[in-house]
Amino acid sequence: MPTVGRRLLLAPSLLSADFSDLAGAIRAAEAGGADALHLDVMDGHFVPNITFGPALVQAVRMRTRLPLDVHLMIEHPAQYAEAFAKAGGTTLVFHVESSDDADETVRAIRATGVRVGAAIRPDTAFDRVEPLLDRLDQVLVMSVRPGFSGQKFIPDVLPKVVAARKALDASGSSADVSVDGGITTETATLAAESGATFFVCGNSVFNKDPVSDNLKSLRRAVDEGSRRAVR
Repeated sequence: MPTVGRRLLLAPSLLSADFSDLAGAIRAAEAGGADALHLDVMDGHFVPNITFGPALVQAVRMRTRLPLDVHLMIEHPAQYAEAFAKAGGTTLVFHVESSDDADETVRAIRATGVRVGAAIRPDTAFDRVEPLLDRLDQVLVMSVRPGFSGQKFIPDVLPKVVAARKALDASGSSADVSVDGGITTETATLAAESGATFFVCGNSVFNKDPVSDNLKSLRRAVDEGSRRAVR
């Protein structure tokens, strides 16, 4: 069954945190039981927004021991793999829709010694990422259009979550299936029921205090979805 025996991981997205007090946001996420922190890197080309680069990843790394899930929404991710790995990224997730060759990007990231993930947009077919599955630690199914936080979850992506989970389970892979965008208690349950194991959560964590209560609510939601999936 999809999520039997798998740990369900919550990764608050710092893009939704108060940038004037990122250290406080990190402490709150840690205290609330976050399993990782998610950092959205945008270059203004691959997506119509600009966020931050390796320097901020390094600053976050200095503040926490949590794994850092670095989402590279950029062109030419292979060129920047080493910089983000050295900055402290634990997993580097690139988009198969970028202009770089996906196989070469996987090799470039793996050569830095960190974990590698591949992401697909909501309108990208699952078969774009399927040939890479045996070399990935994470498959990220975007549940919003990448570029901005605060968007609503697109339920039409759930069949791709199911497909990813089935394909990974069939191959014996331990890779996570991640969802990112519009994750609330309701949508987290649906995603977990579909086989997701890694949940990027932004506004639902940082939009109100206390952060710890928000994470506890999300934890209950993903646990409920997982129970539904294995009935």
